[in-house]
Amino acid sequence: MSLIGKEVKDFRVQAYVEKDFKEITKDSILGKWSVFFFYPADFTFVCPTELEDLAEKYVDFKKAGCEVYSVSCDTHFVHKAWHDASKTIQKIQYPMLADPTGALARDFEVMIEEVGLSERGSFIVNPEGKIVAYEITAGNIGRNAEELFRKVQAAQFVAEHGDQVCPARWKPGEKTLTPGIDLVGSI
Repeated sequence: MSLIGKEVKDFRVQAYVEKDFKEITKDSILGKWSVFFFYPADFTFVCPTELEDLAEKYVDFKKAGCEVYSVSCDTHFVHKAWHDASKTIQKIQYPMLADPTGALARDFEVMIEEVGLSERGSFIVNPEGKIVAYEITAGNIGRNAEELFRKVQAAQFVAEHGDQVCPARWKPGEKTLTPGIDLVGSI
């Protein structure tokens, strides 16, 4: 079953952000674009490479009006300890959400119940709190922040220009398509 259009349920979690603990709720995400970036666990192998890649692209997400939330089933204390211990994780400026009960992972349907960890899931959520794009990959496959950012830009574009669609590899300023009978069979 698709999660496209699903509204994120109410939630209240702790986050480690800007060298402090902060509460993040559903109300925190409304009114702006969001990316929920689920990963299996802190102090692992592929996860820090992905989070670093995302940290290096974070300024672009912010300029586009999109907040990034990394999420794992670790506590906010573990996020802080990882941040303190790892030069890679010290680059992170976005909120690191703690989901020790797995409530967020279950809502986004990425919880691996038998091990208590989440799958690698990337979700783009619109300002109304609804999922407009997502991708879930196996635990041994890292993701690309540049492509995730491109998808955010495309989602924002089609939200603003509902009569147009973005083709593969579309980037802002490039040609879009306007669906219609004249395009059928001509692409």
